[in-house]
Amino acid sequence: MNTRSAAMLVAILAAGCGSVPAPPPMVSVAPVTVAPQEAHDVTAAPPAAAEQCDREASLSPGPLPPAGAMPAGSTMAAIARRGRLVVGVDQNTYRIGFRDPATGRIEGFDIDVAREIARAIFGDPDRIDLRVVDARDRETALVSGQVDLVVRTYSITCERKRSVDFSTVYFVANQRILVPRGTRIDTAEDLSGKRVCAATGTTSLANLLAMNPRPVVIGVTAWTDCLVMLQQNQIDAISTDDAVLAGLAEQDPTVEIAGPSLGVEPYGVGVGKRHEDLVRFVNGVLENMRRDGTWNRLYDRWLSALGPSPGPPAARYEGS
Repeated sequence: MNTRSAAMLVAILAAGCGSVPAPPPMVSVAPVTVAPQEAHDVTAAPPAAAEQCDREASLSPGPLPPAGAMPAGSTMAAIARRGRLVVGVDQNTYRIGFRDPATGRIEGFDIDVAREIARAIFGDPDRIDLRVVDARDRETALVSGQVDLVVRTYSITCERKRSVDFSTVYFVANQRILVPRGTRIDTAEDLSGKRVCAATGTTSLANLLAMNPRPVVIGVTAWTDCLVMLQQNQIDAISTDDAVLAGLAEQDPTVEIAGPSLGVEPYGVGVGKRHEDLVRFVNGVLENMRRDGTWNRLYDRWLSALGPSPGPPAARYEGS
């Protein structure tokens, strides 16, 4: 390389080192609020039951047969031949029916109640097939025969008893309100005009729509969708059973359960019509759970965030 070429190269390099690249063009993107799938405004209340009933009364149990020896011709014998009890459950409600991310197993209070019924049939609580069903599909799952039972925070109502049968009450919940800490929302009156979330197909949603004045009701598929919307300031409150709200509050320390009970919600095990023997069998299992301490043990394991055990709800049988 001659002297002239070297000088030109130095000049080019010097010019490159001193240059400043042009900034990239500005890009402006407007923020988008993304709601959970199927979240929607609910304006129409479900039809009320045409007749009143004793919603908590169920068929009295007979003596329980030994596990593995179900009476010939019974619904339980048919389940035993199949080899598994099929139960409709939830997988999104912490402490009640939820999928443990560490194990992949569905666990919770309702799940253990279902497992006790499987234990009574087979002598093995693991002889169970858990089918995840949305709250709005519980009756459909039973009527169509997709499941033998539904154990899924299933409040007993007269309207529902027209389509399916129920066991005695195995848990009594109270509808309350979940709000961000420090929010002054405590009563039904405070919800007036507020955006309140509830799961479609639940009595909680129906109770909100019955309020006067009425809140702005948002329906979703799962209670965790409500929590996401609350965290994103898309709603002002969630209202449902305290057992469900306690699980949501454990997942987010910035929220709290507020106010008194807005209504009592008795949970029962759902059973398809024309299976009275299975209703009586389930009631026998629940009776044993009350007497032998199993119910209290399950409460202490899963629901102690609600406070000390109130003890199992007393059974009420038809005609008694």
